[in-house]
Amino acid sequence: MRVSGVLRFLALVFALVSTWIFIRSYISLNAKTIRLPRWLSLVTKEILMRAKCGLAKPCPKEFFAFKISSGAANVVGPTMCFENQVIMSPVKNNVGRGLNIALVNGTTGMVLTQKCFDMYSGEVKLLVKFLKEIPEGALVLVASYDDPGTRLNDETRKLLSSLGSSYAKQLGFRDSWVFLGAKDLKDKSPFEQFLKNNPDTNKYEGWPELLELEGCVPRKIP
Repeated sequence: MRVSGVLRFLALVFALVSTWIFIRSYISLNAKTIRLPRWLSLVTKEILMRAKCGLAKPCPKEFFAFKISSGAANVVGPTMCFENQVIMSPVKNNVGRGLNIALVNGTTGMVLTQKCFDMYSGEVKLLVKFLKEIPEGALVLVASYDDPGTRLNDETRKLLSSLGSSYAKQLGFRDSWVFLGAKDLKDKSPFEQFLKNNPDTNKYEGWPELLELEGCVPRKIP
């Protein structure tokens, strides 16, 4: 019985010591902070570093993050995100056939307005009025859906080109287009993608594949 008692005592001591060693491997008694396993710390760091609008990496200081996706055929509408705020999307039920346009204050990042213009059977004069009234310094986000070009005329193409677009003049029936420009932009915008409707290369029957445009746009210094 005495030997059995000694063995039980030694087993208890061993268990206590093992537990203490295990706890000390995760806890720093001096700093009083918990040391997480390496894999958990990496996951935590990745979550904390996740960039706005789902970008691969955060934008530098004094830059805005954005992501624009065109519509897919005439089934899935476009999506616009700016500084982690979804401005337009099918979920918000504020997108439509044609051109979807959002205006953002280039200094504060505040969303000014968003509208969609039917370029298949709508009134192009509504788009002309909207483009002419864009305030100075505003950022202009554009995404196509279904048909963005049938109703466009020379005046609207010229106005869109003045915002920095390189493809507005050739935008046509069922083309895919995503663009970010500005009212007072002097040169062509580096933020633009265009895909022509071509039966030989279309991903969907009658439509090219959707386009995604993302990046960091510099804040306008007042």
